[in-house]
Amino acid sequence: MKAHRWYAPWVLVAPALLWLFVFTIWPSLNTIRLSFTNAKPLGGNFSWVGGANFTRLLDDPQLGRALFNSLFFMVVCLPLLTLLPLLLAVLVEKPLRGIAFFRVAYYTPVIASAVVVGLIWTWLLNDRGIFNTILQSMRVISEPLPFLTERWLIILSAVAVTVWKGLGYYMIIYLAALGNIGKDLHEAASMDGANAVRRFFAVTVPGVRSTMTLIAMLICVAALRVFSEIYVLTGGTGGAGGEAMTLVMLIQRYSGGFEGNLGYAAALSIVLFLVTLVPMGAIAIYNRRQDS
Repeated sequence: MKAHRWYAPWVLVAPALLWLFVFTIWPSLNTIRLSFTNAKPLGGNFSWVGGANFTRLLDDPQLGRALFNSLFFMVVCLPLLTLLPLLLAVLVEKPLRGIAFFRVAYYTPVIASAVVVGLIWTWLLNDRGIFNTILQSMRVISEPLPFLTERWLIILSAVAVTVWKGLGYYMIIYLAALGNIGKDLHEAASMDGANAVRRFFAVTVPGVRSTMTLIAMLICVAALRVFSEIYVLTGGTGGAGGEAMTLVMLIQRYSGGFEGNLGYAAALSIVLFLVTLVPMGAIAIYNRRQDS
């Protein structure tokens, strides 16, 4: 048998490496380069401005508000999308008649377009929408709640959309993890007198802890990158005066149009990257301490 050539493995991974370089590494490096320029969206000549874009960050009042909105969105979404899909997975895991229908029903929002989902929820949440109509008919409120115009209600509405759309996706991941937990562990816990709630915390949660860590990291990244939900709910305005605008929406606003500033938008993108590292690092450190 002839020995394999040294380059054979590299030939096999070359397409993936090329894809990674073209669509991930190069755009990231180019973003860093652009952050030191005053480049415009439509091209043309640009000049190097050094750290002027990063200095401008300190004086931008919109940055602090957008960053706080993004972090608040992440903090609210993290526990909801970490725990609710697990509870849902435990329920639909049981081999009951017709359970496949519920699995498909819970997963359907995942495959729906974010824009379509946003439009549906806009119709549900507007002043004459179903939610306001029901609340008014029950005399819970006298006037429609400004779900689509008030800052905090916009963000919480976007959280509801995100949770509704993401439940099925994370449920599938948990279902795969639950399949790796031996049934003998649940049987042993039952013989020791543990009820369903006790077995959930003593057997199920420890059995899916590594998966829970992965999901928490995915949620942090996705939540800090939230864009379409708030964009569609507010018609692209980010609420009155842009009060509900997130960091990604701010990046989009500065990078678009004839007068956009790609250099400053690139500096904002670097801020977003650095902010994303913080919760992911905290989760990784916590998980390592739990393992030790």
